[in-house]
Amino acid sequence: MGEIIVKEKDVVVPGEVIAKGMDFLPGMGTTRQGDNILAARIGLVNIDGRAIRLIPLSGQYLPRTGDTIIANVVDVNFSGWRVETNSAYSAMLNVKDATSDFVAKGADLTQYFDVGDYLVGKIVNVTTQMLIDISLRGPGLRKLGEGRILKVASSKVPRIIGKKGSMVSMIKQATDTKIIVGQNGVIWISGEDPKGELIAVNTIKKIEEEAHIPGLTDRIKSHLEQITGRQLQLQETPEGMSHNEG
Repeated sequence: MGEIIVKEKDVVVPGEVIAKGMDFLPGMGTTRQGDNILAARIGLVNIDGRAIRLIPLSGQYLPRTGDTIIANVVDVNFSGWRVETNSAYSAMLNVKDATSDFVAKGADLTQYFDVGDYLVGKIVNVTTQMLIDISLRGPGLRKLGEGRILKVASSKVPRIIGKKGSMVSMIKQATDTKIIVGQNGVIWISGEDPKGELIAVNTIKKIEEEAHIPGLTDRIKSHLEQITGRQLQLQETPEGMSHNEG
């Protein structure tokens, strides 16, 4: 009979025994040694049925196909835009993936996006040489307007979003802000009241700092209720809507 030695969301270190027996399967960040599953790095334990994996507590973002990210335009050329991805690698947004307009050869592409603009896009291709393409073709993918940009460790993004979007929905409800969380750790926050924006920023920083401590959701709920004077309800993102739709 298998046995899990640690609890969900416990922080473990390399070499620590997480589970004993063959009933459980080693996932990302873990390894099997004999009958035991061991941690291969520092991380937060995540148990999903029989599978055990670790959510990393640190480390730079590594672009992956299918990720929705917030990127910053750093260059404009004749075929599209080069964007910074909050990683060691930049990406290309080609004209055909950015707009359905007919764009004449040699047209001024800054009428669509200029250096310094932020956009939310999806990574559609990553080659073995780490040449990356992104696209704006899809729901919620677009140029971003005025707002605050906040960067966090990409490993903390799942905690900031929460289960089915519950955490980020709670922050939006409390602060009357629109929030888009990129999987690359870049977050866009926009609200009519600068005070609400600042509360949202500080709350997200608090989540990042305390992501490894149990009871995070209840603690953040109490924190927001105390600051805003509002009674909050935990909400999940409606089916079909993702956390990148503001």
